[in-house]
Amino acid sequence: MVDRNSGTQKRGVCALPYTRHRDGEAVYFPVAVLGSLYVSNGMAAGNTVNEARTQALSEVLERYVKFDVIRTARCLPDIPQAVIDGYPTVAQGIAELRAAGFSILVKDASLGGIYPVVNVTLLNPHDQGCFASFGAHPQFSVALERALTELLQGRGLDALNGFHAPGFDLEEIADASNLEIHFVDSSGIISWEFLRAIPDEPWRAWNHPGSTAEEFEWLCGLIEGKGHDIYIADYDDLGVYGCRIVVPGMSEIYPVDDLEWDNPSAANGLRPALLNLPALDSEACLDLLDQLENLGVADQQRVAAWIGLAADPDTLWHDLRIGELKTLLALAGEDHEAVLAGCDWIRQFEHMPVERQRVYRCISDLLRLDDAEPYLTSLNLLYGEETLGVAQAHLDGTQRFFHLSAPGMALQGCDLHQRLLQAYRKVSPWLAVS
Repeated sequence: MVDRNSGTQKRGVCALPYTRHRDGEAVYFPVAVLGSLYVSNGMAAGNTVNEARTQALSEVLERYVKFDVIRTARCLPDIPQAVIDGYPTVAQGIAELRAAGFSILVKDASLGGIYPVVNVTLLNPHDQGCFASFGAHPQFSVALERALTELLQGRGLDALNGFHAPGFDLEEIADASNLEIHFVDSSGIISWEFLRAIPDEPWRAWNHPGSTAEEFEWLCGLIEGKGHDIYIADYDDLGVYGCRIVVPGMSEIYPVDDLEWDNPSAANGLRPALLNLPALDSEACLDLLDQLENLGVADQQRVAAWIGLAADPDTLWHDLRIGELKTLLALAGEDHEAVLAGCDWIRQFEHMPVERQRVYRCISDLLRLDDAEPYLTSLNLLYGEETLGVAQAHLDGTQRFFHLSAPGMALQGCDLHQRLLQAYRKVSPWLAVS
């Protein structure tokens, strides 16, 4: 047997045992299928087995409802301010965000009192960006707090800019690539229908408190009552309780069709070239660009995540997206038509450091001017000498890929990735990790 979704086909099919909750039967899931469809959804840790399980199932429901709301352009009811005021810590956090100049909407995402999910949406009047955050837990107070903390997770107030404005194209919003970006960092597009004043259903109060065991069983009853099976793998390595829960038909992050048509292992064949970008000549860059186009990878996809690299913060690898990579490859290959298309995408996306955005705007202007020589003085005044110099250097080939490092297949210089491998060797010394 051969696993087409694995990067190592020689070993056959590698599968892990899970226990089906409703009858205790053992079921084996191929590792590659878990990674391809479910990624990290349903993984959790806790102080006890049931705490970890409750967190995992809450996460599954959170993303299930989030995707449904975005995909169907549903309008959620507002949670009354009097209810929010009953949770002073959350109310204070919302007030501070509003004082910082952001508009905050707090909505019930239970879809009629069914699912234990809350939504907090940030509207940015500075750039018209819209960012929807969701939180889930049987206890309403915990779900509300999680929705707010998810909004700010890993972000300062200065990082709440650059999100997409609400959109009108419902087909684009419901597309799997947009939902994928919402899973990765919530930077996808939200429909204007989501912001209607009249919700699709009225506000209904809900709360399902209990012990962690009772909360877990309540979640199982809800999910199984909807016709889904729950498969659980518990872990207690090093004295830490953890679990991974799979709910087929509910917890998939990627469509099942992706196993055939958008195989995530497709990146394996491109890793040698991608990890040695500065060494590629113009022809190789254009060939790589063609391969990326043919694979149909979402432009918003982070390159590091796609090739399985744990990128160091504050490096280009950390925030490089497929769309920007294709633009840089087109620059290196002197495909000016593709460069202009890439610059237009970057202008719309905006989710990158402003210094690089300026360089791409300058590159676009230089190309559209044809003979830029008579305009250099004005370009220098508009962009500054440094930005203009970097743009010109990328166009004439004296600088490429913003001096991106070339770690190679050995991942030299990738400190975070190497530390993760070292940590993995400590807990799995019998495994040969490369």
